[in-house]
Amino acid sequence: MNIPSLKDSVSPEEWQLRTDLAACYRLVALYGWSDLVFTHISARIPGPEHHFLINPYGLMFDEITASSLVKVDQDCNKLSESPFPVNPAGFTIHSAVHAVREDAGCVLHTHTRAGVGVSAQKAGVLPISQQSTFVLASLAYHEYEGVAFREDEKPRLQADLGEANFLMLRNHGLLTVGRTVADAFLSMYVFESTCQIQLAAQSGGAELTQVHPQIVQGVGHAMKVQTGGMGGAFVWPSLIRKVERQAPDYKN
Repeated sequence: MNIPSLKDSVSPEEWQLRTDLAACYRLVALYGWSDLVFTHISARIPGPEHHFLINPYGLMFDEITASSLVKVDQDCNKLSESPFPVNPAGFTIHSAVHAVREDAGCVLHTHTRAGVGVSAQKAGVLPISQQSTFVLASLAYHEYEGVAFREDEKPRLQADLGEANFLMLRNHGLLTVGRTVADAFLSMYVFESTCQIQLAAQSGGAELTQVHPQIVQGVGHAMKVQTGGMGGAFVWPSLIRKVERQAPDYKN
C-alpha cells in the first residue's frame, strides 16, 4: 500500500512511538499471535492529552506501518486524517485499561489458541514452568461477559485488573500492560509461552510438578537480574533487528 509518510508531520516522540508500535504489530504477526484483522495493540502518545495510536481496522498486522496507525482520543474518535476506519468496539478494553492505569503506555491483547485454551481452564495458569512464575507474580482474571463492546463492563474489568500487568480474559484471550511497547511485548511473549508450555505439559498425560510458592514470591528480583533492570528495553533492540530483517517496511 502507498501510504504517505507522517515522519515530518508529527513530533519526534510520536514518530518514535509509531515506529515502535508498528514494529510490535509486525512482531505479533511474525510470532503467529494475530487473529486476522481482530484484536488490537494500543499505545499512549506522550503528553497531557489522553491520545492513543491504534491499528487501522481492516489491515492485517503484517501490513501495518508507522504512518498507517490511527491517532484517536479516549473514545476512539479519530484525531487526524486517515483513509482507514477505526473500531470503537475493539477499543473498549484498551480504553478501560488506559483510563485507570497511568503506567499503561501500551496495552496488548491477543486471541491465540494457547491463550484462549488456558483461559478456558478453571485453574487458569498453573505454576509449572519458569515462565509461569513471572506471570503469576502479577496476574489477574476477568470473567467472560460476551464480546467486549459494552461500556458497563469497563468498571468490572478495571477492578479485576487492579495493578496487575497480566490479565487473563476468561474464554477470550490474553492481555498485557506495559510502561512501554517493549515492556508489553516482552510480557506477552512470556504469557504466551506460559500457556503453550502448560498445554504441552498437560497433553503428555503425566502428573505435573509445581513450582514452590516461595519462588513465585521472589520472581520480581529474578526478572530484574535477567534483564539488568531494563525490562523490555533489554530485548527490544534485538527484536527491532528481527523486524528490520523480515519486514523493513514497518517504519514507512
